[in-house]
Amino acid sequence: MKYYVYIAIERKEAILDPQGKAVGHALGTLGFSQINDTRIGKMVRLEVDAQNEESARAIGEDAAHKLLANAIMEEFSVIEVSESKQLHRKAEHA
Repeated sequence: MKYYVYIAIERKEAILDPQGKAVGHALGTLGFSQINDTRIGKMVRLEVDAQNEESARAIGEDAAHKLLANAIMEEFSVIEVSESKQLHRKAEHA
């Protein structure tokens, strides 16, 4: 069966994030004073053939661990495994 595995990758907290700092500063100048910190990362979507969702998740985690994320500077988490290409949102905007 085909699954889509969504993986979020971002720098570890101890690693400086100049792009995040620049975006955070820009948000502050636009009036978003309630935003305290900004980190910039990336999201990867993998199309995986697997027997079930659990197996697809394991394949995605293995790919992230071995190649997609730099273990020295980055952390990752599988944020969703789905049979749909669309990343599911928990809340819709009105």
